[in-house]
Amino acid sequence: MSTPKKEDPRTIRSREMFKEAVFSLLSEGSTIPTLTVQKVAAKAGLNRTTFYLHYQDIQDLLTQITNQILNELSDKIVALIHAKDLSEKQQVTQLLDYLYTHRNYLLLLFNMNEFEDQLFLLLKQLVGTRRKNTEKNLPDDYVAIDIKTASLVGIIMWWIKKGLHFSSDYIANQIYLMYRAEVMTKSNDY
Repeated sequence: MSTPKKEDPRTIRSREMFKEAVFSLLSEGSTIPTLTVQKVAAKAGLNRTTFYLHYQDIQDLLTQITNQILNELSDKIVALIHAKDLSEKQQVTQLLDYLYTHRNYLLLLFNMNEFEDQLFLLLKQLVGTRRKNTEKNLPDDYVAIDIKTASLVGIIMWWIKKGLHFSSDYIANQIYLMYRAEVMTKSNDY
């Protein structure tokens, strides 16, 4: 039985340097269409040959960065689904902390509908699983999973785009209070 091949630390470091170069260039005002291999390699302090050892072109680099972030986000959400030792608010705060850390690239990804759709699907899985595991005998008119998920995605997108002056803990608390108020209203109606 063979063990999985471990990735060379130099490869990991080079890929991270290219990723950080892209983030840096984009935060300095470059746009995706103006990114070139030469600019990214120079910003990373590496040469074009090293770039081509890892990527076919700029689009391949951007695709790999996007996939890496989506995979990490998916892993975070799956971990939240299975977390038993954290409160709901702590779970949301951890997710928001991750999004805050990657906010510069996420701002660019939000401009591409693909990311919003992926975020919706990941959060829908989280909402659906939490609802199935924690709430019993829901009233017929309880908020649909798609609606609840859309509101979460909307809040997160607003926060990343315009509300970063609020901490992730503050936003998590607001989300928690909003949904707790919904549950309290529903229970008072019956």
